[in-house]
Amino acid sequence: QVQVTESGGGLVQAGGSLRLSCVAAGRTFSINAMGWFRRAPGKEREFVARVTWSNGATYYADSVKGRFTISGEHAKNTAYLQMNSLKPEDTAVYYCAAAKSPWGVAATGEYDYWGQGAQVTVSS
Repeated sequence: QVQVTESGGGLVQAGGSLRLSCVAAGRTFSINAMGWFRRAPGKEREFVARVTWSNGATYYADSVKGRFTISGEHAKNTAYLQMNSLKPEDTAVYYCAAAKSPWGVAATGEYDYWGQGAQVTVSS
């Protein structure tokens, strides 16, 4: 099994920045990618960003391109989400997820392990 834990959420004003961290523990040798999703109030969970360990490839949702950056340290099974120029519409619970498959990008079913979520609130 793999346990995923997020940290770093909080309250920030529009235009500000936050950095989320995620650590995977346990049988992490099976993990080939890590991603971030979010769920805003009244909406479904949506893809935000992904990093694939084998080639360092990164993927982003159009809504966050140019503002958010995903990075990670494979050896530490750690992923980060640097969020800049935050907008009120970025308010959501942010979830970190770990995937065994090196394929796929944005579907929730492509991820095998999930964290509990971290609240990010952006005030206007």
